[in-house]
Amino acid sequence: MRMMAHPKTPVMIVGGGPVGIGLAIDLGLRGIKSVVVERYTEPQQIPKGQNLTQRTMEHFHVWGAEDALRAARTIPREYGIGGLTAYGSLLSGYNYDWLQRELVRPFYFTDNERLPQYATEAMLRRRAAEIEAIELLYGWTCTAVHQDTDGAEVEIADRDGGKRILHADYLVGCDGSRSLVREQAGITQTKSDHDRLMVLLVFRSNGLHELLARYPGKSFYNVLHPALDGYWKFFGRVDLGSTWFFHAPVPADTTRDNFDFKRFLHEAAGAEFDVTLEHVGFWDLRFAIADSYRAGRIFIAGDAAHSHPPYGGYGVNSGLEDAVNLSWKLAARLQGWAEAGLLDSYSAERQPVFASTARDFIEKSILTDRNFLRSYDPARDRADFETAWRERQSGARAEVNAFEPNYEGSPIVWGAPGAVSSAIGNHAYAARAGHHLTPQKLSSGRNVFEELGQGFTLIALGAGDAASHFAKAAADLRVPLKVINDTATNGRERYEARLILVRPDQFVVWAGDDVSSEEPRRLLQRAIGGKMM
Repeated sequence: MRMMAHPKTPVMIVGGGPVGIGLAIDLGLRGIKSVVVERYTEPQQIPKGQNLTQRTMEHFHVWGAEDALRAARTIPREYGIGGLTAYGSLLSGYNYDWLQRELVRPFYFTDNERLPQYATEAMLRRRAAEIEAIELLYGWTCTAVHQDTDGAEVEIADRDGGKRILHADYLVGCDGSRSLVREQAGITQTKSDHDRLMVLLVFRSNGLHELLARYPGKSFYNVLHPALDGYWKFFGRVDLGSTWFFHAPVPADTTRDNFDFKRFLHEAAGAEFDVTLEHVGFWDLRFAIADSYRAGRIFIAGDAAHSHPPYGGYGVNSGLEDAVNLSWKLAARLQGWAEAGLLDSYSAERQPVFASTARDFIEKSILTDRNFLRSYDPARDRADFETAWRERQSGARAEVNAFEPNYEGSPIVWGAPGAVSSAIGNHAYAARAGHHLTPQKLSSGRNVFEELGQGFTLIALGAGDAASHFAKAAADLRVPLKVINDTATNGRERYEARLILVRPDQFVVWAGDDVSSEEPRRLLQRAIGGKMM
């Protein structure tokens, strides 16, 4: 059969899950056309990727999709979306609050959210359909990928035998952990296998809702059990009252037919309750991270770039941050105002941040839980156990504050000498190079996040002629720059800088109090991927 050709598009996206569609939306709002190839015609009804952080919700706000996403929530807002960690079983009497993201709420513009990934994906599909710059090809599968110095070529096929060839300036693989794009681009991975088979159950139960009424406002529950040696039994609400999901390690030879899943659920909860199973699935517990997120004209994002156990709600949030980081850089290059080095900064920033996320948060939590379970046992020494259990509660709060992905070591920000990009940081009001900008109110009453430009933004807080120096440098370099003039009072003094240069993804490039007339050009040149002068 002769393949149908397709006009060349600036960006081709293989994979139309939240990361791929999010990337298309962000590009489309920047005026960049894209084509999205997605094999499924409808979102798959598996409740994963539910926790959306405050930072992720900032993206939905920028995309004009925040209200629609919150309206799609499956758990009433008044109920709450908090978490809980328990020892032994959910009803053992030993528990504490877990993943208290509200502790870092002042450092972000939006509240966090929780809903099944399929609901998020459905809303993103509706938003993408409203943007003229996006072409959506649902029901098509990528079968081959090629590239040369001028662009990339993708072969796709539909279920009826139709075939097409698509051409693009750039290709982004958002096609999951078994990414064909990654494989055919020759991008290697580093893997860490934990040699554990995991089960995912989706089930209905009104009785479990009644049992857990003693924990109001909780939507997800993590059970630590000595027999699992640091791995979790995890319950999550899909709605309020009847639908749940659960994942945990199971013996390596487990199948749908040889294991008593209802009993497994009862043991994890600590009581019997009604169970109607709707889905049983399995996966291997492992970490995998691409050694680079780029190969020539091809990029990867989301699970195609990094995959890990669903511990801590990092997956979809990391993937959407990949999309936002890459989007403005592709747009800048395609619009002609960035240097070639800007695209290399995508991998240079995002790869070490996820490596840190996996190492310093996900794997560390497994090892920390393992050490705790091996060291303390209420049956052996109750007083010793209870002291250690109380100490874990403060550790859970510290983890939320410490997870602050930053690009201090990026080649396109003015971080401290020797700094590295990492998921470890601390939330602060001060404007720091390589860190997310903390929102503050302006004298107008609007939040600075409501005034940031689509390109770069200079926040000038009583800095004299410096703003005009930046404006001239930006005009000379053809870099889009918006200037926000205000005073360093009424909370804005917390930035601890009178001049703050902010990237299109709300990360700080540079912060200081004064510049010479020549310095802004050097600052901007680096921020768009140019060589240091």
